[in-house]
Amino acid sequence: MATVTSSFHFSTLTQSSQRNFTLSSNSPTFRFRFRVGFSCHYLGVRASSYASKMVVRCSSSSITDPPPTVSETKLNFLKEYKRPIPSIYNTVLQELIVQQHLMRYKRSYRYDAIFALGFVTVYEQLMEGYPSDEDRDAIFQAYIKALKEDPEQYRVDAKKLEEWARTQNSTSLVEFSSREGEVEGILKDIAERAGGKGDFSYSRFFAIGLFRLLELANAMEPTILEKLCAVLNVNKRSVDRDLDVYRNLLSKLVQAKELLKEYVDREKKKREERAEPQKTNEAITQQQFSSL
Repeated sequence: MATVTSSFHFSTLTQSSQRNFTLSSNSPTFRFRFRVGFSCHYLGVRASSYASKMVVRCSSSSITDPPPTVSETKLNFLKEYKRPIPSIYNTVLQELIVQQHLMRYKRSYRYDAIFALGFVTVYEQLMEGYPSDEDRDAIFQAYIKALKEDPEQYRVDAKKLEEWARTQNSTSLVEFSSREGEVEGILKDIAERAGGKGDFSYSRFFAIGLFRLLELANAMEPTILEKLCAVLNVNKRSVDRDLDVYRNLLSKLVQAKELLKEYVDREKKKREERAEPQKTNEAITQQQFSSL
C-alpha cells in the first residue's frame, strides 16, 4: 500500500491572508506528525460537560472529579462514531483530539465563542472534500461529545460570530467595548477574563478564531490584529506563532490530499485496465455461444 509521511504544523491561512498579514516565522514546537496510509481505520476518542452564562462556559472537571485520560476521550469518540474514517483524515483527527483534550482539561479552561469559531474553522478546512457530508457532521458531533461538550453550541456560536464579523470593519471590530450587543457582550466577557478577572486559557484555536473574525470583517491590515489582541488582553506574539503553525498545517494537508487523489485516480485506472481483457474475453465467449 502506498503511503506518504508528512509533518503537520497545526497551520494555514488563505493566500489572501498571507499577502496581507505579517506573521511570525518562528518555528513552533507544536506539530502533528502523521503517516498517511490510503486506507480506513477507526478513530477512538473522549471528554467533559459545561455550565453556561451569557457566554456559554465549559469548566474543567472539579477538584473532586479527576479529569478523564486521553485514552478515555478517544474511547468516547469511538463509541459515538463507529464507522471507519479514511486514514488521511483519521490521523489528523486523532492528533487534534489529543491536543484539544489537553486544552479542555486544564484547570483554567473556559469555553468561549472565539475558541469555538477557531475549532469549527479548522474542522471545516480539515474535512473539506470528505466523501459524505452526513458523515462529516456525524464525526463533528462525535468529536465534541467525546470532549463532553455541546456540538450544537459550537456551531451556533461560530455562526453567530461569523454573521457579526461580516457586518464589521477595521474600526468597529476593535471598538466592540464601546457598544452593546450579544456578540459585544461575549467579547467583553473574554477580555475581562483574559485580563485576570476570571478563568481564561489561551489556545491556538482561539488564535484561529481571531483571525477568522478579521478575515470576515475584511480587516486584514497588520495593525488590526495587534489592536484586537490588545483590547482582548491576549498576547499577540502567541497569536502570531499559532497562526503561523495553522498556515503550515493546511498547506501540508492540501499536499496530502493531492497525493491521495493521485493515488485513487491511479488505482482506478489500473482496475479499469485489468478489467478490459476480462470484458473482451466475456464478449468472445458470448459470441461463441451465440453461434452454436
